[in-house]
Amino acid sequence: MNFQQLRIIRETVRRGFNLTEVANALFTSQSGVSKHIKDLEDELGVELFTRKGKRLLGLTAPGKELVVMVERMLLDAANIKRLAEQYSNVDEGQLTVVTTHTQARYALPKVVTAFKKAFPKVHLRLHQGSPDEIVQMLLDGEADIGIATEALAEVPELATFPYYGWQHAVVVPAGHPLEAVQPLTLEAIAEYPIITYHEGFTGRTRIDKTFASVGLKPEVVMSALDADVIKTYVELELGVGILASMAFSPERDPGLRKLDSDELFTENVTRIAIRRGHYLRGFAYRFIELCTPELTEPVIANAVGGAHT
Repeated sequence: MNFQQLRIIRETVRRGFNLTEVANALFTSQSGVSKHIKDLEDELGVELFTRKGKRLLGLTAPGKELVVMVERMLLDAANIKRLAEQYSNVDEGQLTVVTTHTQARYALPKVVTAFKKAFPKVHLRLHQGSPDEIVQMLLDGEADIGIATEALAEVPELATFPYYGWQHAVVVPAGHPLEAVQPLTLEAIAEYPIITYHEGFTGRTRIDKTFASVGLKPEVVMSALDADVIKTYVELELGVGILASMAFSPERDPGLRKLDSDELFTENVTRIAIRRGHYLRGFAYRFIELCTPELTEPVIANAVGGAHT
């Protein structure tokens, strides 16, 4: 048994049992992948995959149990490497933070600036993706820290921590009739076309539920991944915008007006997530602590299940 065999087993499951994709992902040949699987099955004396001819269809019962162990072994192997780097190059290395556009654009700039001043030799890789992509990168070990509002708290393999709370805001072009509506109501908003986030992004589910709770289904004429796009089309008078409140600034958005809608929408909570068992370098703990000082290294390490310095 060797690490290449273990990587092939893990990647075979991740790639939906498509050995061509496994070979491409691991920079090897399909015949080599098949041989590694067969050699491991011969060594263990059990079949790990169900087959139809030469095609793999799924995992056998022992295969399902083995995959859990393989994931743990490869995670620990990566942790050993990070542990060695922590003690050999304390303030050097790479930190991968995966987050949404909204967090990267509006919540993290001050944190990133302070982090880079404290750790100039650390390469900070800030990757933007959807909440589902964030979860997958954390589970696959491709990211150290994930930051998002959706999805993270629902995954048991992830330890999550509240970062900050925020609400949605209603924005309109200057001079829009809704500026005169006092107090603003959901019914009044629903009379106009809506421009907001895609499903699954930046609290969109809560927006839909808020309107549904009073029997309304507004016409969403456009949806976008980020607030900058939403604001652009609101300013073009294509609809009323509903976006994260921190995305609006009177200085940056002089052609728009933010309406008083704090009582209309419930609070959203952005969360920080780490895969349980993932070893974090010292500078990763510092990044999290810059986000929120209450999340100290012992607090994070105890929840994640990793050692701390």
